Amino acid sequence: MDLASPALGAIRRTTAVDTVRARISLAVELGMLVPGQRLPGTDDTARAFEVSEMTVRRAYRALSEEGVVVRRKGHAGGTFIADSPAVGTVGEIDAYRADAAHVHALIDQRAVLEAGLAAVAGAAPEDARLARLDALVEEMRTVPDWTGFRTADAAFHEELAAMGGAAGAVDLHHRVSHELYAYFIPYRIEYLRESNEEHARLVDALRAGDAGAASRLAFDHVAELHGSMYVGRPRA
Repeated sequence: MDLASPALGAIRRTTAVDTVRARISLAVELGMLVPGQRLPGTDDTARAFEVSEMTVRRAYRALSEEGVVVRRKGHAGGTFIADSPAVGTVGEIDAYRADAAHVHALIDQRAVLEAGLAAVAGAAPEDARLARLDALVEEMRTVPDWTGFRTADAAFHEELAAMGGAAGAVDLHHRVSHELYAYFIPYRIEYLRESNEEHARLVDALRAGDAGAASRLAFDHVAELHGSMYVGRPRA
């Protein structure tokens, strides 16, 4: 496992606006975003994708011109996936597919790191950190869309890593996770809420002091991304 791999692959040559365009268009292509679905506001999308709000505005405008989304004014307005969204108009998707091998390597790295950190945390769980994980699980059960879930999910995994108490491993986990988050695309909230129940079971294992179960649950939760991220999903 090469932990010294470059930060990003082909998407390094993609502008911030084009990464937003590609990730939304790819989610449409895979059926994660469906015709008529309203996209979150530019502020929420900017926070989830870790870009500026101006970047998201420009990306939404470009996607409208390319036939992927439609923009409506008025009280019930916003940006929506088109009824028959165009396919193949956002060539930057190819950069994400070109990085598939790199994405799979990052998933392996993060799975092993979280398994180890969860095992250490499970040996001596701290009540305050468990309470924080509980709160994040509850938050992810109620957030309305993928943007809010993405923020809470990142906080959950950062808290889990911190419970391990190994500063060097926590720093490495942060770097690998940050690289992997650059490849995440919008998911259906129903799928995300199902995955959140894996978080809940992991917290239960930590609270019970079952380090072995916590480690296995943490590993399986991350390793599942091999099939659920765009690199493992067939086109819709």
